Amino acid sequence: MVSKGEVQSGGVSDDFRKQVAGYGLTTAEILYRRPDRQWLLQSYVWQNYDLFPKFPALCDFLAFWERQLEGPLVSVTVAHSRLIKPAELRAVDGVFRLH
Repeated sequence: MVSKGEVQSGGVSDDFRKQVAGYGLTTAEILYRRPDRQWLLQSYVWQNYDLFPKFPALCDFLAFWERQLEGPLVSVTVAHSRLIKPAELRAVDGVFRLH
């Protein structure tokens, strides 16, 4: 069995395949209340490859959290970055040659 991110028989990891398919690295800071002490807030950091702007993997995780875990959510702060981006091109104003 191949675990997440490991190289498949074709020589390319699942993580790289996702990046080429448009996935970016998503990090979410989840602030929630402790079930045993409602006055106390705690932070949890979640990170995975996900699709901007709908974030289906994050939405699935948050739905699981609300269904299975006792700590009520207070806020979710999301950061996202595509790791594979189109090449940046700049126009060249001139060419200088040194002999």
